Amino acid sequence: MCGDPHGRFSHIVDAVLEERPAAVILLGDLDLQRPLHEELAPIIGVTDIRWIHGNHETDSELHYDHLFGSRLADRGLHGRVVEVAGLRVAGIGGVFRGKIWDGQHPRFDSQQSYLRVHGKGNDWRGGLPLRHRSSIFPSDIAGLQHLQADILVTHEAPDLHPHGFAPLSALARSMGVRAAFHGHHHATIVYPDGVWRGVALREIFRYRF
Repeated sequence: MCGDPHGRFSHIVDAVLEERPAAVILLGDLDLQRPLHEELAPIIGVTDIRWIHGNHETDSELHYDHLFGSRLADRGLHGRVVEVAGLRVAGIGGVFRGKIWDGQHPRFDSQQSYLRVHGKGNDWRGGLPLRHRSSIFPSDIAGLQHLQADILVTHEAPDLHPHGFAPLSALARSMGVRAAFHGHHHATIVYPDGVWRGVALREIFRYRF
């Protein structure tokens, strides 16, 4: 589990080449200066590369395209349950934003409901404004809550954190995960529930099962 890289990937590449893990999962805020497949070229084929996006992926068109337009775009976990190294892994990328959903009182249930009212002048590439491509909608959670998984990865923290969110805690419980990991807060945090763990800035946490 790789905490927010914020533009630096050499430590991930070096660790993979040395340890040969079954998979690596990037927990968002990649801040890519070139496409992800170029940054991680030395380890493509060595390990199963997976990722979720953070809030900084929509800071600019360049950051967005370097991730969502890369040859590893299909390795994203947001809103999905995917088998990774023999485990079912679910992902929720992005962040809660009050203009969409503050984690308590949603203003919009889905991307579609937002698009119906926000006005064509705010469209970006025929859809959501760039900023809200990294906003969490209730429908993102709803699409996973009736599924089962072994691991949940999120960018935001659960409400066990002072700045975390209850819907993520509830999602982990409803999916029956044995472990859950988040980035975003740049700190190593071992929560007392025995399930959640915060992964620090550029930290690599080795999950063994």
